[in-house]
Amino acid sequence: MKFVNQNLYIDGIDKKILRALMNDARTPVLEIARQVGISGAAIHQRLRKLEKSGLLAGSKFIINPKVLGYTTMAFVGVFLDKAMNNPDAVRQLKKIPEVLECHYTTGNWSIFVKILCKDNAHLMHVLNTDIQTISGVSRTETFISLDQQIDRQINI
Repeated sequence: MKFVNQNLYIDGIDKKILRALMNDARTPVLEIARQVGISGAAIHQRLRKLEKSGLLAGSKFIINPKVLGYTTMAFVGVFLDKAMNNPDAVRQLKKIPEVLECHYTTGNWSIFVKILCKDNAHLMHVLNTDIQTISGVSRTETFISLDQQIDRQINI
């Protein structure tokens, strides 16, 4: 791994390590070392450098929300009265546990959010009592996801 023209360059060994961890973050370092053909210490050293570079943002377990009864995924475009209300609106959106992602966007909406709810009634409650009551929100436009077809990271 090195920087070329301020861009991070990762070599073939780094790519093999990253692919193994992207496939299963719990893969033991020694197993990756055997697959790649270098020592476990070298794997650790490369991982530390990749973390320090900012390429790796950590590891996490993924919870299956359906097992907990969360079956309604929705995307909501939020229209604000004024662009200056964006930071205040985002602060309020952070307080809503059902909001998983929040993005400033170009186009029709000021903010675009991803929401996970137990069902449509729960979604309606979140929209009516939590999001649409935020100061500066003039209206929302909601799209319910019927089924997620692609879920992936960038290709390494």
